[in-house]
Amino acid sequence: MSRKKHRPLGNPLSLSQAAAGWKNSVAMRWFLLLLFVFLFYFTISPRLVPETYDITLNGKSDRNIKAPKQFEDKEATLQAQEEAAEQVSPIYPIVSLRNELLIEDIFSRIEQLNLDDSITEAQKIEIYRRIIPERVDQYFANFAEMNQNSQTYSESLLAEMEKVVLSQKYLVPEETFYKLPKFTSDQLLEMRTVGREVVRKLMQESLTEAETARTKVAELVNGSSLALKTEREVVQELARLAISPNKFYDKQATEEAKAEARQNAEPVLIKQGDIIVKAGQVIKQDLYERLDDLGLLKERKNYFPQMGVLLFSILFTLALYGYGELTSATAALKRNNAHWMMSLLIFGLNIMFMHLVSLTHSESWPFVGYLAPVALGSMLVTLLIDFHLGLVSAFLFSLIASIILNVEQEHIFDFHYGFVAAVVSFTAVLAIHRASHRSSILKAGIMVSLFGSVAVLALMLVDPNPSRPDLVQSVIFVFSSGLLTAVLVIGLMPFFEVTFGILSALKLVELSNPNHPLLRKLLTETPGTYHHSLMVGNLSEAAAESVGANGLLCRVGSFYHDVGKTKRPLYFIENQNSSGNPHDKLDPRVSASIIIAHAKDGADMLKAHKLPKPIRDIAEQHHGVTFLKYFYFKAVKQAQEQGIESEWTEDDFRYPGPKAQSKEAAIVGIADCVEAAVRSLSHPTVEQIEGIIGKIIKDRLDDGQFNECDLTMRELDTIAETLKETVIGMFHSRIEYPDDKELKKMKEAQESREVNNAKDK
Repeated sequence: MSRKKHRPLGNPLSLSQAAAGWKNSVAMRWFLLLLFVFLFYFTISPRLVPETYDITLNGKSDRNIKAPKQFEDKEATLQAQEEAAEQVSPIYPIVSLRNELLIEDIFSRIEQLNLDDSITEAQKIEIYRRIIPERVDQYFANFAEMNQNSQTYSESLLAEMEKVVLSQKYLVPEETFYKLPKFTSDQLLEMRTVGREVVRKLMQESLTEAETARTKVAELVNGSSLALKTEREVVQELARLAISPNKFYDKQATEEAKAEARQNAEPVLIKQGDIIVKAGQVIKQDLYERLDDLGLLKERKNYFPQMGVLLFSILFTLALYGYGELTSATAALKRNNAHWMMSLLIFGLNIMFMHLVSLTHSESWPFVGYLAPVALGSMLVTLLIDFHLGLVSAFLFSLIASIILNVEQEHIFDFHYGFVAAVVSFTAVLAIHRASHRSSILKAGIMVSLFGSVAVLALMLVDPNPSRPDLVQSVIFVFSSGLLTAVLVIGLMPFFEVTFGILSALKLVELSNPNHPLLRKLLTETPGTYHHSLMVGNLSEAAAESVGANGLLCRVGSFYHDVGKTKRPLYFIENQNSSGNPHDKLDPRVSASIIIAHAKDGADMLKAHKLPKPIRDIAEQHHGVTFLKYFYFKAVKQAQEQGIESEWTEDDFRYPGPKAQSKEAAIVGIADCVEAAVRSLSHPTVEQIEGIIGKIIKDRLDDGQFNECDLTMRELDTIAETLKETVIGMFHSRIEYPDDKELKKMKEAQESREVNNAKDK
């Protein structure tokens, strides 16, 4: 049976190109800049548009307008109904799937096939590979069809069940199928009993994620009566295959509950004397018609103030984008539309907090504006994007704060709020831009509190007759503002990191902690791989920084890139001891599948531990679609010795990829090969190191491994040179330099001459 297949080494549109679509789109960039203009416009217009007494469509009201009579606010009623519907929690019923019957059926079929002597072992393996996944799919399909006819569960619930079960389907490792034909009926009977009990026990839990129960399978199986390791391994894999979620979202029941909530919502009534239009509120069509119905309209148009606000908004946007582009060459990372979109959201949040604080202004609290967390935005921009953009953001937030918090409106800008905002914003940027731990945020918040308090104190003391209560109130508010800023930054950082896939320096440093469960697992179970990962981290970080890539990401990604080896540690040479190499006794294809699996296994383990996607990508992509030559030629040689033609192709011995989609993934892959190659040499020379590095990079380049990342030839040369220097520094004591050899020969010759002279005498 032929297993030849073709895997394309390149796609017309690579993943990196697809990801770069909207992120580097010029049209999207202009759209985001337009949104910045809109944000600034609607932010400052309530303060800068002067009062008017005329009400026009799409204009702003110049005063509070009260309702002359009671009527229903239909829009507010609809909103209240939607809010009531949103309060309804999604309904997740538990479906009794009886998964123990599934694993029992699978073992019955295995026993039936094993008893059939007319089928060869190879044919049995192929049948298992095909029918076991089919039986799983058929089991759940039959369950859905049976319950659909009986109307036990709703159609939407059954459809959701099939979708979720399929999305969380477990992939049985290839080596499991090779073990199945070897079991006797008695073994299978005992294995079926254990597997059924394990599945039954775990499926008693409420499961929305099957992986939660699958992680407990090994412990239960290992504590069973099964004596043989292979029996336990097979039962574990088939039990994981049989386990599925049993708690699913019921859309139909949820929608019915929401409809009932909408129906029971009370209508919103506008009472006589209530304010229906607030000062500065834009008069939209529905409000215009309502005012017309109430006989409250009198038209007058004046667009000059709006034009002035628009010009302010354009200038603010140009200042932000222009300075950002000027500093892009020295920025920590290349800015794209995702960074500008994140900046837009940060600006929006910071401005929102300013407005919320300004609404609390009263005669009792005249200095409550100092409580506004003005430094929040510049601190987030610095942490998530870079220092330069944080500086210009601090400048803009100072101007915006002096407008928004200017409640008295004697002038366009309030110097007091503007000055304090500038002090706290620039303090935040300077205090946080080199932060390496989450605790640094709190320290920066305290710095903001202290410097803000000094700024307020200076402003209050220059007054000829400072009021002590006003002074105390101002200092308390501005000091609280710094602490509030730190709390908000700590709370918002995970949101931005997850939403935009940002790996901040703080997050990376946290992930590099050796006490992380995966790193502890790597150290205790695969110490050789752990040491290898540390060395790769040093190499890749230096190489990445030499070409402007993210060196810290490369270092941390290297720590985790081989975590998949912990599943089968002894099959990797750095973890093997004197007991020998298990690959010597394995079929080359099995050996290759074990080696290849570590990249995907590592990515799955990282995903299960919720590590960020860039780290998972490095683990999955650092080998790209490289070729395992050793096992391929071993398979070919075995076929030749048996006098048959090899049924395997080179594609069968390649990693599944994908190829490196980023500079960081490509650099880690190169450093991984370089470290392993140099470590295999007992006394490497500089020439050997240089030759190895050049060959590794050339082989990967010729094989198309860099086709989907944006590494240039110049950068590859720089990486090669940096790796050579770093390797020489790391293995200095083992490297023989040409000059050292010459000196050694000269010394030996001199000693020989001295001995001869002594003999002559």
